Amino acid sequence: MNFKQTAQADFKDTSNVVIGFVGKEEDALSPLPTDLASQVSQWRTAKWVSPKEGSVTPLLRGEGSPVMLIGVGDTLHLTENKLKKAATAIASVLKQSQQKSVTVLLDNLKVRDRTQNWVVTKLVEWTLTGAYNYDTTKSEKNTQYTTEHFLLAGDGEFEEAIRHGKALAHGVNVARELGNLPPNICTPTYLAEQAISLADRYSPIHTEILEEAEMEELGMGAFMAVSKGSDQPGKMIIMHYKGAGDDVKPHVLVGKGLTFDTGGISLKPAAKMDEMKYDMCGAASVFGTMSTLAELQPKINVVAIVAAAENMPSARATRPGDVVTSMSGKTVEILNTDAEGRLVLCDALTYAERYKPQSVVNMATLTGAIVVGLGHHPIGLYSNDEGLQKDLVAAGQKAWDRAWPMPLWDDYREEMESPYADLRNIGQGPAGGSITAAIYLSEFTKDYTWAHLDIAGAAWTSAKSGATGRPVGLLTEYLLSKVG
Repeated sequence: MNFKQTAQADFKDTSNVVIGFVGKEEDALSPLPTDLASQVSQWRTAKWVSPKEGSVTPLLRGEGSPVMLIGVGDTLHLTENKLKKAATAIASVLKQSQQKSVTVLLDNLKVRDRTQNWVVTKLVEWTLTGAYNYDTTKSEKNTQYTTEHFLLAGDGEFEEAIRHGKALAHGVNVARELGNLPPNICTPTYLAEQAISLADRYSPIHTEILEEAEMEELGMGAFMAVSKGSDQPGKMIIMHYKGAGDDVKPHVLVGKGLTFDTGGISLKPAAKMDEMKYDMCGAASVFGTMSTLAELQPKINVVAIVAAAENMPSARATRPGDVVTSMSGKTVEILNTDAEGRLVLCDALTYAERYKPQSVVNMATLTGAIVVGLGHHPIGLYSNDEGLQKDLVAAGQKAWDRAWPMPLWDDYREEMESPYADLRNIGQGPAGGSITAAIYLSEFTKDYTWAHLDIAGAAWTSAKSGATGRPVGLLTEYLLSKVG
């Protein structure tokens, strides 16, 4: 679909759908031809046109372009969430429309404390993510929308905002697709193949894959403690995005890629175990972010590391009570094999040291505790650097992919002490489970600036609604803020 700006809408073209916005207030109405605006005002008073947020009212016209009015509530000066509802409604029009073009009336559509370019970026992004439907493993495919041209009618220069929105949407949908794929398809090997394919499509990206034999030579005993229980070989996937000179140190992204998590010998309950295919959504967000960077091509260097494995019970699987040696040399007593994400991540975080990074940010669906604490809206954010924490919070606000700072206090460190190893892989009780998981990871990140995003509540909400693609938006805005 081709996105572009136009000075004004063509209300005479019958192949074009015009989309406007209507609120409860008299002046909360998109610019329409005088005769049509007068009619809509009367119809709104008669309650034939609904200003309810996200509602779509088709206007019956004898001639000219079909017109759809989307309700935005009290005013056209929206909140971010109201804009997202409006974009989702536009996506529903795209899915149903048989017209070749759609024109969205931007004049008067404002979001408090946001620029018009921000509104355009998010309108494009959220329309395209709203149009996404998973059908990869269905025999009957979803009906594809026929719209070829998406026109944005309004004053301003929106070319870069449109490009930004399209790239973000592409990355988010890449992450959602990977998260939604079933675990018999999306294996560690499959993820490695996707990384190679990404490098083939985009010249700034180079991919290398570490196999299990290489990881054993490197001393990644924590990673192998998880992977060895599965017949699917684990992979350490490294993608390099090269947008700046060799003298520019990279920012590093690290994603947990548990393509299926049974819990291992500490087996999970059967109920909702199918949702453990989403345990690789940290990795999925890395793929999505790298896809977005590849399209935007900013002048920055980024290294993305995906720790991809399955956690399965078998005669080879790790037992509760086993002690393993991580790549850092620290020993870990594994008291619960279902606390496996931190095991694969700690070796990936140690591996990241070799790049002498400016910053390291890891993403993981790490704990159910963060869902209990924060629900499904904010991402739990831990960092060993106040500046990095503030940058990530700001990036989340800009992307409307928000994170909430969490404590990383030394008070919790004693919970990770073991009489048999340097560390235990779980705290000494259920309290503060997300915090103790972050404390564990922090033991492997003392030589660089680091943040941990616990996305267990944000990456998906249910099997029915599927993966969200978060935090591609946050990560992209953070990295773009570091350009130059």
